[in-house]
Amino acid sequence: MAQFKEKDSKSINGILSKKEKKKLKKLRKKDKKENLREIVKRLDNRDQGDIEEPVKPELENSFYEKEMRILQVELVKMQYWIKHVGLRVMILFEGRDAAGKGGTIKRITEPLNPRGCRIVALGTPSDQQKTQWYFQRYVEHFPCAGEIAIFDRSWYNRAGVEHVMGFCTQEQYSEFLRSCPELERMLVSSGIILIKYWFSVSDEEQEKRFQDRIKDPAKRWKLSPMDLESRDKWVEFSKAKDAMFAHTNIPEAPWFTVESDDKKRSRLNCIRHLLSKIPYKDMTPDPISLPPRKPATDYSRPPLNEQFFVPHYY
Repeated sequence: MAQFKEKDSKSINGILSKKEKKKLKKLRKKDKKENLREIVKRLDNRDQGDIEEPVKPELENSFYEKEMRILQVELVKMQYWIKHVGLRVMILFEGRDAAGKGGTIKRITEPLNPRGCRIVALGTPSDQQKTQWYFQRYVEHFPCAGEIAIFDRSWYNRAGVEHVMGFCTQEQYSEFLRSCPELERMLVSSGIILIKYWFSVSDEEQEKRFQDRIKDPAKRWKLSPMDLESRDKWVEFSKAKDAMFAHTNIPEAPWFTVESDDKKRSRLNCIRHLLSKIPYKDMTPDPISLPPRKPATDYSRPPLNEQFFVPHYY
């Protein structure tokens, strides 16, 4: 895969006069003081031990599209290899509402063959499914040889929304935290590649995205009544996430957190990381040459007035 290299910086001291060098030295001292003040300010404003990173400039669309194109070509190569070797790949996408999971999944699956890559996004369990073993309705969607199964939310609903919103009992919640690591160890030991992503979004950015969904009729379906109810339980969801990580962040299947306040960067970072977790070789078939089409000599097409056509509105 293409590697990104930083350009070597060149010193400009050789072309400056003594007066200019002295002025540059003063400016550098001033910059150091300003940087120190900024660091102290960020330390004072830290949240739960996390230092707020300086805001990066927005990625230009041209750069984003170019990088995305490179990564999507690599995804296609990876899928060829998965099918050739017969790997079974499961990718779990979890995170807060409006954290950017769906957009990243869309960019991953866009270039892939849908016959070998499935999105699993299950709805509310039926009355019958509620009587089953909790993991049962997910098991039937596990990948076969040569397949990629992408879970847009997964069995971790029990550790998150079900627990916080009271849709499961304390006994069911405790049993999940106990049995989930065991299940995932079984999956990995059976040869399944299990990759788990948690998309992290700030309170302010989530609120902004909720407002965008309200204003845009094409996105309003993304804002469910459950999203609105859970909006006031930010702290409760934070506690649930921390407990979930404490129990299920196991060496066999660790969690990978994607900082997603910046959608473009989070998509690129996630796809690049995914490619690094599945070693693959380029199995892309060589280009083929299309032979000339054979003319139809003994067949006449039916008249066009016997068919119905979609009107040309555009």
